[in-house]
Amino acid sequence: MPPMTSTTPTPVVPDPAPATAPIAPGVTPPSVHVRAVVTWLAIFPLVSLGMLALAPISESWHPVLRAFVLTLVVVPLAVYVVVPKLLGAYGALRRRRR
Repeated sequence: MPPMTSTTPTPVVPDPAPATAPIAPGVTPPSVHVRAVVTWLAIFPLVSLGMLALAPISESWHPVLRAFVLTLVVVPLAVYVVVPKLLGAYGALRRRRR
């Protein structure tokens, strides 16, 4: 007699949500080059201002700790506030030129 095996069906797991929001039909996303420039335009001033702001209180800190604290503030600010605003301004400028 053959051994009994389970015939429980394997559950189907839906695909996770896409990493980016859907784009309206006919709208092309900015190129990777534009996104790189926009990201740099957000990061460079934030890092510069952050370094100036941290300098008086972090002179004695280890450089890795200074970088950690700086990026702890700069990265979320850039990702959630500055880059979306800059990309929105870029999109408005593109629509205006058409």
